[in-house]
Amino acid sequence: MRNLILAALLLAACTPKETKTIGSIERLDPALDALVDADASIEIVAEGYEWSEGPVWIEKENMLLFSDVPRNTVYKWTESEGAEVYLTPSGFTGTTTTSNEPGSNGLIYYNDSLILCQHGDRRVARMNAALSNPKPEFISIAAAHNEKRFSSPNDAVYNSLGELFFTDPSYGLAKHDADPEKEQPHNGVYKVNTSGVVSLLVDSLTKPNGIIVMPDQKKIIVANSDPKKATWYEFELTDTDSVANARIFYDATENLATDRGLPDGLKVDRNGNIYATGPGGVWIFDSTGKVLGKIRLTELAANCALSPDEKTLYITADMYLVRVKLRK
Repeated sequence: MRNLILAALLLAACTPKETKTIGSIERLDPALDALVDADASIEIVAEGYEWSEGPVWIEKENMLLFSDVPRNTVYKWTESEGAEVYLTPSGFTGTTTTSNEPGSNGLIYYNDSLILCQHGDRRVARMNAALSNPKPEFISIAAAHNEKRFSSPNDAVYNSLGELFFTDPSYGLAKHDADPEKEQPHNGVYKVNTSGVVSLLVDSLTKPNGIIVMPDQKKIIVANSDPKKATWYEFELTDTDSVANARIFYDATENLATDRGLPDGLKVDRNGNIYATGPGGVWIFDSTGKVLGKIRLTELAANCALSPDEKTLYITADMYLVRVKLRK
């Protein structure tokens, strides 16, 4: 009997776990073949979240971090251990809140530190602890502009000079734009220079959300998560803490007639190819705004992250964390 039990345990240990997948790859241009394998699948690697967001790969620790915004928690995922709680609280460090989305949203790895867009505390902050020993202790990077508090910084990115760009919609406020606690007169896109000075770059977008700096460091692209203007916008950066030559990068408003979801988080690879969550899943653009294909998902896609070698795309999609192997 003992030998039978040992044999069963050995068989279980050697049997690979069943891979759960969702969705499909939609190929709209032959150029997608250079980015995504023909047989690529969308693999579920973790599940059970209220609203997963803000994934970032931490190469030093060989781990992916991502937010669960309603749960005010950052989770850690590794290939060997799966998902586990990494940091809580992550976005709201007070005692009471009326917000349904108090936690951290976008996460960035910069200068060996974790940077968090904190809905509840209404700021962009740095975790004041080692990545290997996380603690809910934070130092503000940007909390106000013109002596008015931000609403709920959503997503952020650094350029090669160490300047920070971030969006500030009102999703973290209990009543969004109608909330009496909203202090900023607009939903803005901001820049923080290396001296810590905050500048307003864009005040014309209704619901600015995801943001990237293009590889040439001359342009930013901002997702607008408004069902009336479900659009990605491109802005040229100037030398005077401002933007110029705004243009529509891609307008997906008509796609809302058939697909759920809105432009949200996005990432760009070294060659300027863009992976942007939006209606129906993740849109894959080239640098000109041409749609190469889509990673179609059954759940709403919120954000994504590339591995350092750009061979894997991680996607937060409602209750799931999923990944797609890329071709590089």
